[in-house]
Amino acid sequence: MNNEKVPFFRSIHFKLVLIYVLLIILGMQIIGVYFGRALETRLIENFTSSLSQRIDLMAYNIEQAMIKAEEDASVNVSDEISSVLKDYKGDEIQEILVVDKDARIIGTSEFNEDIIGKRATENMITRALVVNSTNENIMIDSNTKHRMYVIATPIVTDFKGETIGAVYVIASMEDVFSLMRTINNILATGTGISLLITAFLGIFLARTITRPLSDMRKQAQELAKGNFSRKVNIYGEDEIGQLGNAFNNLTKEIKEAQETTEGERRKLASVIAHMTDGVMATDAKGNVILVNQPAVKMLNVSRETALQTSLVQLLQLEEEYTFEDLVELEEPLILDVSTKQRPYILRVNFSPIQKEEGIVNGLIAVVYDITEQERIEQERREFVANVSHELRTPLTTMRSYLEALADGAWQEKELAPKFLHVTQTETERMIRLVNDLLQLSKLDKKDYQLNKEYIHFVDFFHNIIDRFEMSKAQHVTFVRNLPVQDIYVEFDSDKLTQVLDNIISNALKYSPEGGRVTFTVTEQESHIQVSVKDEGMGVPEKSLPKIFERFYRVDKARSRKMGGTGLGLAIAKEVIEAHQGEIWAESKEGEGTTIFFTLPYDPYQEDDWE
Repeated sequence: MNNEKVPFFRSIHFKLVLIYVLLIILGMQIIGVYFGRALETRLIENFTSSLSQRIDLMAYNIEQAMIKAEEDASVNVSDEISSVLKDYKGDEIQEILVVDKDARIIGTSEFNEDIIGKRATENMITRALVVNSTNENIMIDSNTKHRMYVIATPIVTDFKGETIGAVYVIASMEDVFSLMRTINNILATGTGISLLITAFLGIFLARTITRPLSDMRKQAQELAKGNFSRKVNIYGEDEIGQLGNAFNNLTKEIKEAQETTEGERRKLASVIAHMTDGVMATDAKGNVILVNQPAVKMLNVSRETALQTSLVQLLQLEEEYTFEDLVELEEPLILDVSTKQRPYILRVNFSPIQKEEGIVNGLIAVVYDITEQERIEQERREFVANVSHELRTPLTTMRSYLEALADGAWQEKELAPKFLHVTQTETERMIRLVNDLLQLSKLDKKDYQLNKEYIHFVDFFHNIIDRFEMSKAQHVTFVRNLPVQDIYVEFDSDKLTQVLDNIISNALKYSPEGGRVTFTVTEQESHIQVSVKDEGMGVPEKSLPKIFERFYRVDKARSRKMGGTGLGLAIAKEVIEAHQGEIWAESKEGEGTTIFFTLPYDPYQEDDWE
């Protein structure tokens, strides 16, 4: 909403006053025109009527003078007429000419002897003599610019009805029009006074209308700012007052609706902000207008960038989909946004925002991080495939040897024991595999419990090494780098025995004849570090991070030949991590492999054992 003040000349206040003034001007103009014309006509009629009467009397006197001069030869007709004209020359009558029936001038009001006896050339005089009728006209004096009334009337004898001459009169009408100007000035002055009074009253009346409207305008501006506390002042019970009451009621209802909407918006914003899944919303054109923090993090963009980008571009789908395609899409999209540092798989579900039936006002996109699910699913598939493969190999071998025995090989004294030995070996291998799987299954359970107790770790480690050394399975030298002081560590002896058995068994399997296996225990600040090093073939660098995965083997053929299940180091990892320790490997091809693991250790715990 525009908060600028409305200029006065564009305001309703000015328009109402202007309307009042224009109405007064129009009314006064109509009255002035009608009254002025009527008065002008009346004054002119009075002027001409009065002048006509005087001219008629003048014509009669001139007629008598002409008759007298005709009867008495000693009388000069020009002198007699000039004597008569003296009484009629005045302010109004400017000039008088008297002509005989032949249009010769026989008398003038100016006593101009030069024109006496000359023929008059005015058309009006000629028409008066010929037509025997009065002619009149209004002209403008070229010198004074005054209006002049010109009249030519014939002189007719009473007893004969004969035209014996004519009188030509020029009279000034300036007094009539001066009176009209005075009256017009009075009308103009009255109009001006009326306009001033009307303007004052118009301003007052317009203010009674515009003040409530201005108050409502301010109220609308405050509403636009979110201020619902202000109310419109009520100045009366008329329509504007009722409008003000309606405005206040509307403000109250908007405030309540705003509070309800704001509450719902905050709830929705809180829900969206605390969702672990990413949420994005677009407008009808597909531009992102809302995005929460998880979505920003998943897509690895800033909030500002996301809010300036279309959804299709943000999801990097420009080459495959348009916004309309996403609106129509019913199945979720799987996006692989993995980097070199880590895998990252996202699932995006789309839900259109329906404004009206058939009209889409936007789109909601919910982004789920399914990287872990995909990893677990991939591990599950690999696990099932590996278990199937590990079980199928001994089963296939057993079936082959049992079929051979069933076909009569059991009667062969040399072959039968070998076949039975292979069958027994494969059976034991399957039993080990199943036991390892059961062990991993137990370790995968969240409620798995360790039976921990404080044990002298160096003595415990010596006992395990002695057991392997006495077996003399291979010609391998054992090197012990174990501390002589007492080290008591809290752990589950059965589970840690299984860990060390698996690690040492692998070291012996891959150690060459005459090689060495080195056992080391190092006491550190908060833990002890145990390592078992062999001098075998080593592990390739690319395979080193994977040796603790289930069923992973660097040399699959040799591992199966030696009876391994591929689960030993995986079990060791689960057990060590259950003890809050770490396990890792270091290796160089051709030089051997070292397996390290740590266990939590508190050296001050020794005081409790002394």
